[in-house]
Amino acid sequence: MVDIEVVYADVDRQVLLAVAMPVGTSLRAAVLASGIAEHFPQLALADCPLGIFGKVVADADVRAVQPGDRIEIYRPLLADPKEIRRLRAAKAAMLKRKNT
Repeated sequence: MVDIEVVYADVDRQVLLAVAMPVGTSLRAAVLASGIAEHFPQLALADCPLGIFGKVVADADVRAVQPGDRIEIYRPLLADPKEIRRLRAAKAAMLKRKNT
Protein backbone atom coordinates (compact mmCIF):
# COMPACT_ATOMS: atom_id res chain seq x y z
CA MET A 1 0.00 0.00 0.00
CA VAL A 2 1.05 3.59 -0.72
CA ASP A 3 0.21 6.40 1.74
CA ILE A 4 -0.98 9.57 -0.02
CA GLU A 5 -3.08 12.67 0.60
CA VAL A 6 -5.98 13.93 -1.51
CA VAL A 7 -6.79 17.65 -1.22
CA TYR A 8 -9.52 19.92 -2.50
CA ALA A 9 -10.13 23.55 -1.55
CA ASP A 10 -13.47 25.17 -2.20
CA VAL A 11 -14.23 28.85 -1.66
CA ASP A 12 -15.35 28.16 1.92
CA ARG A 13 -13.26 25.22 3.07
CA GLN A 14 -10.44 22.80 2.40
CA VAL A 15 -10.47 19.04 2.92
CA LEU A 16 -7.34 16.91 3.17
CA LEU A 17 -7.79 13.14 3.29
CA ALA A 18 -4.95 10.77 4.14
CA VAL A 19 -5.53 7.44 2.40
CA ALA A 20 -3.62 4.28 1.52
CA MET A 21 -3.86 2.98 -2.05
CA PRO A 22 -2.55 -0.18 -3.68
CA VAL A 23 0.73 0.13 -5.59
CA GLY A 24 0.05 0.98 -9.23
CA THR A 25 -3.19 2.93 -8.61
CA SER A 26 -3.55 5.88 -10.99
CA LEU A 27 -3.99 9.39 -9.61
CA ARG A 28 -7.54 9.59 -10.95
CA ALA A 29 -8.49 6.20 -9.46
CA ALA A 30 -6.99 7.23 -6.12
CA VAL A 31 -9.04 10.44 -6.08
CA LEU A 32 -12.22 8.55 -6.97
CA ALA A 33 -11.56 5.95 -4.25
CA SER A 34 -10.53 8.51 -1.59
CA GLY A 35 -14.06 9.48 -0.58
CA ILE A 36 -13.55 13.18 -1.33
CA ALA A 37 -16.77 13.15 -3.37
CA GLU A 38 -18.70 12.70 -0.11
CA HIS A 39 -17.42 16.12 1.01
CA PHE A 40 -17.90 17.83 -2.38
CA PRO A 41 -20.69 16.08 -4.32
CA GLN A 42 -20.74 18.86 -6.94
CA LEU A 43 -17.26 17.91 -8.20
CA ALA A 44 -16.94 16.15 -11.54
CA LEU A 45 -13.95 14.09 -10.42
CA ALA A 46 -13.68 12.24 -13.72
CA ASP A 47 -12.88 15.54 -15.49
CA CYS A 48 -11.12 17.76 -12.92
CA PRO A 49 -7.47 18.58 -13.55
CA LEU A 50 -5.17 16.99 -10.97
CA GLY A 51 -1.73 17.91 -9.72
CA ILE A 52 0.96 16.86 -7.30
CA PHE A 53 2.36 19.53 -4.96
CA GLY A 54 1.22 22.41 -7.20
CA LYS A 55 2.24 20.95 -10.56
CA VAL A 56 -0.44 19.82 -13.00
CA VAL A 57 -0.17 16.19 -14.08
CA ALA A 58 -0.80 15.80 -17.81
CA ASP A 59 -2.23 12.27 -17.71
CA ALA A 60 -3.71 11.54 -14.30
CA ASP A 61 -5.35 8.38 -15.63
CA VAL A 62 -1.93 6.82 -16.33
CA ARG A 63 0.48 8.16 -13.69
CA ALA A 64 0.65 5.89 -10.65
CA VAL A 65 0.66 7.22 -7.11
CA GLN A 66 3.98 7.42 -5.29
CA PRO A 67 4.52 7.28 -1.52
CA GLY A 68 3.86 10.69 0.05
CA ASP A 69 2.07 12.18 -2.99
CA ARG A 70 -0.29 15.05 -2.24
CA ILE A 71 -2.87 14.87 -5.03
CA GLU A 72 -4.56 18.23 -5.55
CA ILE A 73 -7.89 18.62 -7.33
CA TYR A 74 -8.05 21.89 -9.25
CA ARG A 75 -11.15 24.00 -9.82
CA PRO A 76 -11.81 25.67 -13.16
CA LEU A 77 -11.12 29.41 -13.29
CA LEU A 78 -14.18 31.55 -12.70
CA ALA A 79 -12.96 34.26 -15.07
CA ASP A 80 -10.33 34.59 -17.78
CA PRO A 81 -7.25 36.27 -16.23
CA LYS A 82 -6.54 38.22 -19.44
CA GLU A 83 -10.06 39.61 -19.46
CA ILE A 84 -9.81 40.63 -15.79
CA ARG A 85 -6.52 42.48 -16.45
CA ARG A 86 -8.02 44.21 -19.51
CA LEU A 87 -11.05 45.39 -17.49
CA ARG A 88 -8.83 46.57 -14.62
CA ALA A 89 -6.62 48.55 -17.02
CA ALA A 90 -9.65 50.12 -18.70
CA LYS A 91 -11.08 51.13 -15.31
CA ALA A 92 -7.75 52.65 -14.22
CA ALA A 93 -7.48 54.60 -17.48
CA MET A 94 -11.03 55.91 -17.07
CA LEU A 95 -10.33 57.05 -13.49
CA LYS A 96 -7.10 58.72 -14.59
CA ARG A 97 -8.92 60.67 -17.33
CA LYS A 98 -11.65 61.62 -14.88
CA ASN A 99 -9.15 62.97 -12.32
CA THR A 100 -7.08 65.01 -14.80
